Amino acid sequence: MRKKIVMVISAAVFLSVIAISPRARQPIAAATAKIDQTYEQLRLLVDIMALVRENYVDEKENKDLVTSAIKGMVRDLDPFSQFLEPQEYKDMKTETEGQFGGLGIRISLRDNWLTVVTPIPGTPAYKLGILPGDKIIKIEKESTQGLSINDAVRKLRGAPGTKVTITIAREGEKEPVDYTITRDIIKIESIRHRVLNETYGYIKINEFSASTDKDLKKSLTELQKQNIKYLVLDLRNNPGGLLDVAVDTAKEFLPSDKLVVYTKGRRPHMNREYKTIPNADYFKLPMAVLINRGSASGSEILAGALQDHRRAIIVGDRSFGKASVQSVFPLNEGNALRLTTARYYTPSGKLIHRDEKTGEGGIKPDILVEVSRETEAKLQSQIEEVYPPGKEPESAVKDKDRVEDSALQRAMELLKVADILGK
Repeated sequence: MRKKIVMVISAAVFLSVIAISPRARQPIAAATAKIDQTYEQLRLLVDIMALVRENYVDEKENKDLVTSAIKGMVRDLDPFSQFLEPQEYKDMKTETEGQFGGLGIRISLRDNWLTVVTPIPGTPAYKLGILPGDKIIKIEKESTQGLSINDAVRKLRGAPGTKVTITIAREGEKEPVDYTITRDIIKIESIRHRVLNETYGYIKINEFSASTDKDLKKSLTELQKQNIKYLVLDLRNNPGGLLDVAVDTAKEFLPSDKLVVYTKGRRPHMNREYKTIPNADYFKLPMAVLINRGSASGSEILAGALQDHRRAIIVGDRSFGKASVQSVFPLNEGNALRLTTARYYTPSGKLIHRDEKTGEGGIKPDILVEVSRETEAKLQSQIEEVYPPGKEPESAVKDKDRVEDSALQRAMELLKVADILGK
């Protein structure tokens, strides 16, 4: 019995190695030596598998036991490393295409609970007032404690028009609240822009997608035609997206040959620097950047670069603290391994990624503007637009019910004061 199980594990290790991309094959010899050295520790796993096969109340297949062992090992690394079975791998690739059926939230794991990184503007979850930091403690009345992100995604997604009930625990609220959300096709709108008070250009970047760079250039050109004097870049609730696009965005606002971000990992090929090139058209335009607890990954990289180079005033709340590099290694039988292989650092060397033990990490704003959860939910509703027949889009919230966007107002005031002092 033990010999058969050893063969299964050996085959799994061998197939995983040959499926790794060519770029990652250099350390194979060293890795093989380590596998030989740790054989004695693997014997414990083999012994446990044998005991389960022989004595567990229900019969278990070797393949299922190996898969469970791999998932447990990877799950203990960090919340973002995952062993992906074929359907999970397929779902992950579907999500990167930018359109899918679901609620419209980005989720992560914090303290072993599903946590909302950010709701996506214009989606069902956003319209109902789901906020960054909300903990999803139940899905259809079943606890989510210990539930993997992949399993949660499968439960939350479904055919457009169908409903799912989630239970939210929110900081500052005494009791959890149930939200019944109707699933919809999630289409991510990259950018919105407008002019405020005739002199302030305002650009909201919802996510760094393939179209963001083109949309940003278009928005900036249109705003410049209206003779704006200042720019407010809103990265609140921006969960990130494509790294190259976030870097390209920084290139619009920084002089040439400036470091935007760098990565550091255990392997030399994971250590990279990303710098600007001489194409910045707006590096002298006075600007402020808005961030909050829902700003993550690419938006933290952009905010961190502009902050370190003293290019913009960062206003709002501390960002989420998710800035690690995940590499996807295709494996046999349609499986894949998503593994954290490096972390991002700002130009001055600050680690963006949040330390789960100390809670440190993220981008700290230059000017802290704390907003209550209730106000944040109302601000989300205000941003939503309706389209009256034959008229320009307008806010879905009537003027009498609107609340002040204190972070935006503070950013505008700071830009004006800095301009006056500069003169």
